Amino acid sequence: MAFIQVHGIRKEYPGVVALNNVDLSVELGTIHVLAGENGAGKSTLVKILTGVESPTKGEIFIDGQNPLEHHSSKLFENLAYVPQEINLFLNMTVAENLFMPFERSEIRRKMLNRSRLAQAAQKYIDRFRIHAEPHQLVKDIMVSDQQLLQIARASTNRNFKVLILDEPTTSLTVSETEKLFEIIAELKSTNHAIIFISHKLEEMFALGDEVTVLRNGEKVGYSKMDAIDERGLIKLMSGKEINFEEKYRPAIGKKKKPLLEVKNLTGLRFEHVSFTLYEGEVLGFAGLVGAGRSELMQTMFGYLKAQSGEIRVGGVPWKLGDTNFSVSQGMLYLSEERKQHGILPLLSLRENIGISLLKDTVVRYIISDAKEKTIVQNVIDTYDIKTDSLKKKIIYLSGGNQQKSIIGRAIACRPKILIFDEPTKGIDVRTKIDIYVIMKKLAEEGVGIILISSEIDELQKCASRIITMYHGCINGEFVTAHTDNRTLVGAIIGTQGVEQQGGNHLL
Repeated sequence: MAFIQVHGIRKEYPGVVALNNVDLSVELGTIHVLAGENGAGKSTLVKILTGVESPTKGEIFIDGQNPLEHHSSKLFENLAYVPQEINLFLNMTVAENLFMPFERSEIRRKMLNRSRLAQAAQKYIDRFRIHAEPHQLVKDIMVSDQQLLQIARASTNRNFKVLILDEPTTSLTVSETEKLFEIIAELKSTNHAIIFISHKLEEMFALGDEVTVLRNGEKVGYSKMDAIDERGLIKLMSGKEINFEEKYRPAIGKKKKPLLEVKNLTGLRFEHVSFTLYEGEVLGFAGLVGAGRSELMQTMFGYLKAQSGEIRVGGVPWKLGDTNFSVSQGMLYLSEERKQHGILPLLSLRENIGISLLKDTVVRYIISDAKEKTIVQNVIDTYDIKTDSLKKKIIYLSGGNQQKSIIGRAIACRPKILIFDEPTKGIDVRTKIDIYVIMKKLAEEGVGIILISSEIDELQKCASRIITMYHGCINGEFVTAHTDNRTLVGAIIGTQGVEQQGGNHLL
């Protein structure tokens, strides 16, 4: 008998049916992939599985018992959930975060002294290969280690039998991802079940034993992983065929005009960086987590302070350390952490888009409702943002629609330079392609685009050139059309760079 059985689940919100007649069966000792596009209903199903929300209709059985019927929250403790977004107490220590809530963990209140807590925490730090000390504050450790810490915290629940992982690798390096997969395999071998949610097809096929696919709130397919291929899975998720071979690189003429020139720039986690971005170009930046790519872009934008170096835009010296200046002069930076730095979660979709367009909507110090509504609706229509109301809080939109809202808002500001930092993080395949099309169109209109991505295939599809960074320095610059993935990986992990590679792969 399956450890989790879900029958005919339906979940209604005012004016919306989020789930309709969904079934799910998960056995211990297996890895069950839950697949679907953004907004398919995966998050709603997880909330019901973990007891956060109750279904409008249907039944749930955990270890043969119905927690809704017995009003027993204890049954939900058999499931440990790790969200995609970082959900830690940043001003508390690694050890304290690991064992909260204490009543669910192996730690008892009588054991709560620092030495015992640190000793117990060290086992998990070692097991999950977290680069941190038990006494360190979480805010002071790397984002990738915060992600691993969240997963480790879930495993300290002494009652858990099922681990739900929602996009667990978005902030991890290749080596950290491999370590996580080893840990997942260990859990599977000890008769735990893993419900694995990801938009990365290669991860689904590398780990999964079986897959359940949701689309528009309904279950549209189930299969053993070895009985389905990538094309079949994508067709189930999106409802249509997708061309994997299509490229989205903008055409650049021979007479390229420099738009952005960075010379010898040094700042937090990077040094002596020089490169040129041309008008109408998508320039890719590749590197491991911590290579300095985001810090470089945040310094260019003015969010972080530069230690030395200079920037010129259109041949004119650029003012460093001033984000207001950057925005006013047409440089925009879209952070990879959209929940923390991209959206205003408690405000509506209309307010989130309109807040950047005040110069177009304010009349005599008052926002014109008519102008704002017209501009915002145009952004929604242009970028196919799925919402039932302009007044809906943006936090309730799917990740893909939040991202398209942020991008649409930025483009409405008519930028000259647009920096995308992991723009498709946690985004489904079809929405990824929507974003690729947007980037290509912008570049063809003359906007200079910088694309930071941890997905080599994404860079190959979209960027005309790719710059690789390793330990805060540029170690390679490649013409995408003449460069294979193996060469890029070699530069990313530092086994080959400009000096070693040579040949016509390099500019």
